[in-house]
Amino acid sequence: MRRIGHTLHRRRAVLAALLLIPLLFGSLGSFGGAATVRADPLSDAVKAQKALEARIAAQRQQIQALQASEARLQSVLADTATQLKGINADQAKLQAKIATAQRVLTDVRAQYAALVTQVGDLDAALAALDSKIAASQQQLADQRATLARHIADAYMVQQTTLLEQLLTARSLADVLADVGYYLSIGHQDARLAAQIQQDEQSLEALQGATAVTRAQTQQARLAMYQQKQEVTNQRNALLAAQKQLAALEARTRAAQAAQLAAFKKLKLTKAQAAAQLAAEQKALEQLAALIARLVAEQQGIPSQYNGTLIWPMPGIVSQEFGCTGFIAEPPLGNCAHFHTGIDIVAPEYTPIRAAGDGTVVFVGPNPYDPPYARAWIVIIAHSQNLLTWYAHVDAYAHPPAVTKGEFVHQGQVIAYEGNTGNSTGPHLHWAVELNGTFVNPRLFL
Repeated sequence: MRRIGHTLHRRRAVLAALLLIPLLFGSLGSFGGAATVRADPLSDAVKAQKALEARIAAQRQQIQALQASEARLQSVLADTATQLKGINADQAKLQAKIATAQRVLTDVRAQYAALVTQVGDLDAALAALDSKIAASQQQLADQRATLARHIADAYMVQQTTLLEQLLTARSLADVLADVGYYLSIGHQDARLAAQIQQDEQSLEALQGATAVTRAQTQQARLAMYQQKQEVTNQRNALLAAQKQLAALEARTRAAQAAQLAAFKKLKLTKAQAAAQLAAEQKALEQLAALIARLVAEQQGIPSQYNGTLIWPMPGIVSQEFGCTGFIAEPPLGNCAHFHTGIDIVAPEYTPIRAAGDGTVVFVGPNPYDPPYARAWIVIIAHSQNLLTWYAHVDAYAHPPAVTKGEFVHQGQVIAYEGNTGNSTGPHLHWAVELNGTFVNPRLFL
C-alpha cells in the first residue's frame, strides 16, 4: 500500500511539472543551432512587416513631396495676394500667377488623394499582419504543446523524477542538455525546442515592430488631416485671388470702355483717325527732341541715376506699355497701335507724385499739339539719360505744383490727374524714357 501511494504521489508531481512546462518555455535559454527559414505564418508575418515598413518610408517621402508642393503653392499665393494689394497691379502677370497656382493646386490635390488611399491600404495591411501574428502565436502554442507531450512520453518511458530536475535546474535548457540520460528526448525534439526559442524571440521583435508601424500609420493619418486643412485653406486663398482679379479686370474693362467711347464720340473717319494719330506722333517726337536739348542745357543733372522709381499715382491700369488693341494709339514698328507708357485711372484730381529724385525740365502744354488739344505735361530728369513723363495733368482747377528747373524729391506732389489734350477721360499717362527711347516703366519699379 505504501508503494502504491508513493507511485500515485509521484505521478501527481509529474503531472504538475508537465503543466508547468508550457509556462517555462518562455524563458528557454540558448539551445541548439539557428533554425532554417521556414514557410510558416511567422515567416510570412516577418516578410509582411518588412514590406509594410518600406511602404511607410515611401509614404513619408510622398508626404514630404506634398508639403514641398504646398510650400510652393503658398509662395505663389502670397506673392499674388501682395500684388493684388499693391498699387497698379500687372494683370497679365497676375493671370499667369493664378494659372500657375491653379496647376500646382491640382497637383497638390492629386497627391493628397493618393496619400489618403495609401493610408487606407496601410490600415488593411496592418489588419492582415495582425492575422498573421495571431496565426504565428497559435503555431507557437501548438509547438509548445507538442514538445510537452514528447517530454511527458519520455518520462512515462524512463520514469524519471522530472519535477525535481525542473525545480532544481537553472533553466529548461539545462534539463534538456541531459535529456539523453534522463528523458531520451531525441534530436528532433532538441531542434523543436531551439525553434520555439527562436520563434518566441522573432515574434516578440515582430510585435514590437508592428506596434511602431501602427504608431507611424497613425502619425501619417494625423499628417493627412493637417494637409487636408492646408489644401482647403490654399484652395480658398486661390478662389479669393481669382475673385479679386476678376473684379480688377472688370474695373479695367469699364475704364477701357469709357476711354474707347470717348474716342468714338469724335466720329472720325478712318483717314481722319490715321491723320490725327500721325499728328500726335509727330508732336510727341518734336517734344522729345526739345526735352533732349533742355536736359543738355540744364545744369546739375547727374550723369547716372542711382535708385529705383515708385508709382506716381495709385489706380487702375487701363493700358500697359507696348502693343495694344486700343485704336487711339499711334503705330510703332510691327504694332498697329503702340502705347509708350502706362495709363493709370483714378478719381479726377488725384495727386501725382515724382517717381524719383530729379530736376523738372518741362512743365506746361505740349507746344507741338494743336491749340485746341494741348496736353499738359510734367517731365523730370533723374539723370542725363533717364526721364519720366507725366501727361494729361490738370491745368485749371489744380495746375501743376512745380516749375521748370525745380529739384524735386521722390514722392513729392508735382501735379494732379487731369484730362488735358487728346484724352479719353481723366487719367495719367506715365512714361519712362531711357537713352532717348520709351521703355516699360515696370522695369524701374
